[in-house]
Amino acid sequence: MTKPNAYSIDPIGVIESPFKQKFAIPRQPALAKARGKVKLIAPFDDVNTLREIETYSHVWLLFLFHENLHKGWSPTVRAPRLGGNARTGVFATRSTFRPNGIGMSAVENLGVEQTTSGIYLHVGNIDLLHETPIIDIKPYIPYSDSVQHATATLLEDKPVPALAVNFTDNAHRQLAQQPHSDLQLLIENCLSQDPRPAYKQSIADDPKTYQVQLYNCDIHWQVCQGAVWVNAIVLLS
Repeated sequence: MTKPNAYSIDPIGVIESPFKQKFAIPRQPALAKARGKVKLIAPFDDVNTLREIETYSHVWLLFLFHENLHKGWSPTVRAPRLGGNARTGVFATRSTFRPNGIGMSAVENLGVEQTTSGIYLHVGNIDLLHETPIIDIKPYIPYSDSVQHATATLLEDKPVPALAVNFTDNAHRQLAQQPHSDLQLLIENCLSQDPRPAYKQSIADDPKTYQVQLYNCDIHWQVCQGAVWVNAIVLLS
């Protein structure tokens, strides 16, 4: 039975992203300088829907946290930037566990491409999981969207890279065999933010080997003496 005042939303596209799993995705856009592209889907795959979008340097992407929708939501959430212990009201955070599961990111507009396989909007500085449903694209308008004296007392400071990222000789050799020219920078940007669970981030010598998938590569890494060491870059079939 349909709830009173319930609405349905049809995605207008999906994003193709180097982030193939939620682990290690930056918590905000622009932190990893990652690039992707939004593929429009029927009936919205009409190039006219993007007419004049090149006049904007940035756009807002509204999207669904599609892998979290089935988990529901809670009035309060544990904020990672507060150490993962303090609870904060869901509407005072950008948590992925929300009543309607809607997210938003301001991304760089890198242009429209029309090919035999579809219509794409190329975007930069993304923080979206591969195949995330896009529900709207809106222009970013500096004079109204950038509020000069806005404050965010709870999270006033921008996150800064916490860890140096190093590559073993083996990882360097494997990196040279990969086709993605931005893979090294993407690895450095993502892992420098220490994507380990909050309770682990104070451990300078962590014996666990972590894995994160970027593009079609599995990145194996550890934290030793307060720095990240990438041990292997495995090409996935």
